[in-house]
Amino acid sequence: MQKRRLLLASTSKIHGQDYMAYLQTELPDFFQGIKTITFIPFARPGGITFDEYTTVAKAGFAGTGIKVMGIHEGDIAENIENAEAVFTGGGNTFLLVKTLHESGLMQPLRQRILNGMPYMGSSAGTNLAGISVGTTNDMPIVWPPSLKALEVIDFNINPHYLDPDPNSKHMGETRETRIREFHKFNTQDVVGLREGSWLRIEGEDIFLKGEHHARCFRQGQKPVEVPPGKLIW
Repeated sequence: MQKRRLLLASTSKIHGQDYMAYLQTELPDFFQGIKTITFIPFARPGGITFDEYTTVAKAGFAGTGIKVMGIHEGDIAENIENAEAVFTGGGNTFLLVKTLHESGLMQPLRQRILNGMPYMGSSAGTNLAGISVGTTNDMPIVWPPSLKALEVIDFNINPHYLDPDPNSKHMGETRETRIREFHKFNTQDVVGLREGSWLRIEGEDIFLKGEHHARCFRQGQKPVEVPPGKLIW
């Protein structure tokens, strides 16, 4: 995994801001030298079309000078093979994974990332980078042939991680409860990414960026709060 370059964001949009606004200083640095990004719109938030979602992504990169093209614009296998960089947007993680598995793109995309092609994900696209998508917050509106993900990082991520609200009267499970349930049956570590946080990965180095700590979970251990900087827990 020494060649990998990843930017994994908890969300594409912070409340009160435009799409990708909080990442505008990070994007030109991460995608330095890249002229065209291949966008994967398969998660289709709200059921929008591939073209509609690609238009949203293009607007998010408008200030960077980088062109965005949808992977569906032409032969999808060739577009993965020839991509300078890939961005996978958020939406429904189950739909995203089902589409990637059934189109035969999961392994080619994984290999390109491991060979050093820059990869960015937000929300569902960030879930996709992990070992599995078992820590997504999404409803299983479709069922993929496997929950196995790209495995380009050796842990799972829980994007949009929420802390319990002490003033809430909601009596349901918290995100931490759900992750503890996950660890009854799965061994991989889980990083809870709060809104406005992202991971920048260069080779074996993993950095937490943004204003917030991450909440990191290991099976059988107490969760650990990790501050921005090199991700060590």
